[in-house]
Amino acid sequence: MSEYTITLSFDDEANKWYAQNDEIPIILEYFSLDSLISRVKLAVPEMLEINNMPITNIYLAFKMEPQAVMV
Repeated sequence: MSEYTITLSFDDEANKWYAQNDEIPIILEYFSLDSLISRVKLAVPEMLEINNMPITNIYLAFKMEPQAVMV
């Protein structure tokens, strides 16, 4: 099984969600978190294939980056 941790973060200024993983490599952005996660699930196998990496038994773990709060 190949496990990849996808880091999710939100950019307040751009009002967008970002997903990133340097192993695959992949970086995507969307306005909706649900849409972003759906796109990541489709894009990861594509990027693995392009990079000649195994595309069977893929496990994706999503990790949220903590958000800074301005006070």
